[in-house]
Amino acid sequence: MRTTFDRLLAPLVLLLLFTTSGVGSPLRNTPIVRAVKRAKPAVVNIRGEKTITDDGLQAGHGQFGRRVNGMGTGVVIDPRGYIITNHHVVDGVQPIRVTLDDGRTLIGKLIARDTETDLAVIKVDPPDDMQVITIGASSDLMPGEPVVAVGNAYGYEHTATRGIISAVHRSVQVNDAQYYDDLIQTDASINPGNSGGPLLNIDGEMIGINVAVRAGAQGIGFAIPTNKVMKVVARLLASSTACNTWHGVALSAKAGACDEGLAVVAVERNSPAAAVGLKPGDMITSVDDIRTRRNLDFHLAMLQRKAGEKIEIAVRRADNPLTVQLTLAAAVKKRNEPTHPAWTLLGMKLKPIPADEFHKKHHTKYRGGLTVKAVRPGSPAADQGIRSGDVLVGMHIWETVSLDNVSYIISRPDFAAISPLKFFILRDKETLYGYLPVTVKTAQR
Repeated sequence: MRTTFDRLLAPLVLLLLFTTSGVGSPLRNTPIVRAVKRAKPAVVNIRGEKTITDDGLQAGHGQFGRRVNGMGTGVVIDPRGYIITNHHVVDGVQPIRVTLDDGRTLIGKLIARDTETDLAVIKVDPPDDMQVITIGASSDLMPGEPVVAVGNAYGYEHTATRGIISAVHRSVQVNDAQYYDDLIQTDASINPGNSGGPLLNIDGEMIGINVAVRAGAQGIGFAIPTNKVMKVVARLLASSTACNTWHGVALSAKAGACDEGLAVVAVERNSPAAAVGLKPGDMITSVDDIRTRRNLDFHLAMLQRKAGEKIEIAVRRADNPLTVQLTLAAAVKKRNEPTHPAWTLLGMKLKPIPADEFHKKHHTKYRGGLTVKAVRPGSPAADQGIRSGDVLVGMHIWETVSLDNVSYIISRPDFAAISPLKFFILRDKETLYGYLPVTVKTAQR
């Protein structure tokens, strides 16, 4: 039986509930709201123009096309202005316009890219430190757990959509040129312009990079898992820093974060790391007070360093902490580095294919070709999207059956007149072509 006191108290309770449900109420400040607030300052919008042909493909050198506007999203991973996005967002875009959360627009520069995973790193020069995204783990994702996608959907900046993880480890063929594997599937709305933006967990941590939608289907979007993103970006940045400095440390390729630090798996002989006594099995816990939980942390700490610069590395060895002062050396040419002009000039390590093997595998009009064994980051070949495993079958008007064919083309006295150099490659069952922007200055090196 309700007492008189209960009848008097009930309206007061209701009044209190209505009063506290206004602005600033804990009832409105849900985990999703907090997740978006936490990530939003580290999410940028990317816009630019590129030239495409009538069939929708990016125009090559000398091809006519029309200028179209592009849009996408990026995620800040370093306060100095390093940003992750999808390669297709910035491919062929000039200039790359990056709009920050506070409305400022900066011009970005492409630092490195990986066409196979469709990831790229760009750099802006902010007047002050930028807020960095909080990186979460993608190794323990659960179907059904809530997620939020943030991005420049259809040009509407910082759009947030919510959903769940529908599945993990999905493989998706987007078009003839792009295949993704091991993707996160979500029903959070991912639209054109979301590409390159973060997929967040309920704690506001990035657990994926939004990359694709299923054409004609609603509620089916995909993201690259964070662990894979971190592994690829760390490799890209390691290749970038290796062009200028040398430390001699090889780290474990484990992608996830480790509170104990980064495991040293090898130390090069006569390297700066060997000189200060670093050993396999050491755990690097920080570089110049920058905590290193992922490989990416270490390689970010090495960016913009110069030969002769001293860095302080904190190490844990058999549960004993120690600190070493390592002096970076200038990058040195490794003994086994390819020296053929195809590598030094174009950025491709090529290997001849025996005639019988070529014709058995490739049923084409070409007499033969050269397998691309490696592509140097930042080279003309890398810039044109050539991959390891491609088969080079021609350049300009000549076939490339042997390395001598390539040497002949590069050493011709009229080489400058045929640059940018048109190339033809076999990839799967298709013949693709493009143009290598090799300048006379580059050719004379």
